[in-house]
Amino acid sequence: MGVRIYKKTSPGRRFSSVNDYAEITHHHKNRPEKSLTMPLKKTGGRNHHGKITAWQRGGGNKRRYRIIDFKRNLDDKAAQVLDIQYDPNRTCHIALLEYEGGERRYILAPLGLKAGDSVESGRKVEPNTGNSMPLASIPVGMDVHNIEMSPGQGGKLVRTAGGVARLMARESNWATIQLPSGEMRQVRVECRATIGQLGNLDHQNVRLGKAGRTRHRGRRPNVRGTAMNPVAHPLGGGEGRSNGGRQHCSPWGKPAKGGRTRNPRARSNRRILRRRRSVRYGIVKLRRKR
Repeated sequence: MGVRIYKKTSPGRRFSSVNDYAEITHHHKNRPEKSLTMPLKKTGGRNHHGKITAWQRGGGNKRRYRIIDFKRNLDDKAAQVLDIQYDPNRTCHIALLEYEGGERRYILAPLGLKAGDSVESGRKVEPNTGNSMPLASIPVGMDVHNIEMSPGQGGKLVRTAGGVARLMARESNWATIQLPSGEMRQVRVECRATIGQLGNLDHQNVRLGKAGRTRHRGRRPNVRGTAMNPVAHPLGGGEGRSNGGRQHCSPWGKPAKGGRTRNPRARSNRRILRRRRSVRYGIVKLRRKR
């Protein structure tokens, strides 16, 4: 596990680095399990009317979606890890499991899981890396990932490379979890989570190095508003370079950068005990008062 730095043979290579994929064990023709894949249609950021609703999207390499078992509901059946594979649709790696009856499933690969290891899920399994169990059965203080927000819904929280949350406490029917952002949240104890930290820790250290690698991911260039004409953007125009003269906004004047995006009427908000970066926001408010 690490990052490989290219030789500086060209301006694009000078600042590029790539994951060495040391955790991956699947090299046979580089093909995934065919029964667990499906076509992935590209939208180019357009909705069903053909109108662009998500900008700077389009192109990119062709992919097939890997069907991931986020629910882990095959209880009390041991499964052997066949491969650790690369998934182009997410930042962490995935593991191919084969259960006793021959059924195969993909799961998110935690750190330290290797081909040949055995994992299982259920209420009374051992809290080992890769095992999935309800929060009611997990010892307090353990690292977890792929956490459900509603029982039986499937994992929703902590699914990115290197992601890890910690079970802090249990009280009555609620478990308190500290998320990677620092947020403290309560979740029902019937919700499942997987033991351990997700792998591919060095994903955040990879530098793309050139615009072409961003285009391969399906991301198109984003022109700054201050570089446009005043007819095209509220921040455009002016003699020479300018700071725009107003708050950051979209081409239609809607405020951007820093606005709150969480729905204030969401039912899950009441279970947040501590907001992420709450201390930092408090410091900013104090400075403004001074």
